[in-house]
This record gives sequence, C-alpha cells and structure tokens, in this order.
Amino acid sequence: MMTKRQKRMAAVAALLLGLGLSAYFVLSAARKNMMYFYTPTDLVEHRVSEDARLRLGGLVTVGSLKRGEGLNVEFTLADCEKSLPVRYQGILPDLFREGQGIVATGRMQQGTFVADEVLAKHDENYMPPELAKSLKSADGKHNCAPFKSMQQAAR
Repeated sequence: MMTKRQKRMAAVAALLLGLGLSAYFVLSAARKNMMYFYTPTDLVEHRVSEDARLRLGGLVTVGSLKRGEGLNVEFTLADCEKSLPVRYQGILPDLFREGQGIVATGRMQQGTFVADEVLAKHDENYMPPELAKSLKSADGKHNCAPFKSMQQAAR
C-alpha cells in the first residue's frame, strides 16, 4: 500500500511526464510546419530539397511577367544579385506589379520556384524584413537602384 506522500509523488511524476510529452508534440509539429524565408540568391547558390516548402521574397523583374492559359502566370523574381523563374497558377493580388516586392510560398521544382501563394506588398514602405536586409549593401544603403528606377518607370 502506498503512503500519502508516495501517492503525491506519483501524481507529480505523472503530471510532469504529461507536460513533457505535450511540449515534445507541440515542438515537433511546429518544426515540421516551419517555413524558412529565402531570397533568389539563397536558392540559386544553395540546393534545397524539392519537397521543402519555402517562402521566397524578391522584386518582380520588369518585363518578365508572362500570362499563360487560364490562370497560369510566369515571372522572374530577383534580389539584385540573382534571379529565379517563378510559376504560379491562380489570381494574383491586386497590388502585384512588375518592379514591386513580393513574397511567394511554394516549392522548388527543376530550377523553377512553383508558388501556391503570392503576397504583394501593401504600401510603398513595406518590404519583408529579411528581403530588405538582403538588399542593403555594407554601408547600410539600398543597393538595388536599378529596381527603384524600373519601379518609377512602371508607374
């Protein structure tokens, strides 16, 4: 027969075990659903598995937008160093324009980023923080002047 103290210790141990298992399951589920942010340079220079779900951010190259049959769209996304072709099937956001910053979610397939979601910036000051950081030079200034001039010309 267990004493009162032993019963209390068993209950505490069972509670701690339950909390530990719960934390493990929550963290493992979060790790599986975690999506990393990449720029075109990151994806061109480093191989990623084709089944990995990624977020890709960059600026839509002016003159690269090609509309296919139905809702199929192809364009090039760049970060001032490298560019990457993107394929998307769906309705593009109203704010999507060439020369604008976007974030696309999808997977790499044979050198092309196949997006299943495209988000356009909502105002002139917005850019994903990771993308803004990657577009700055060592002196902290925006080093992507060609896109700025293209953006002005596109308006």
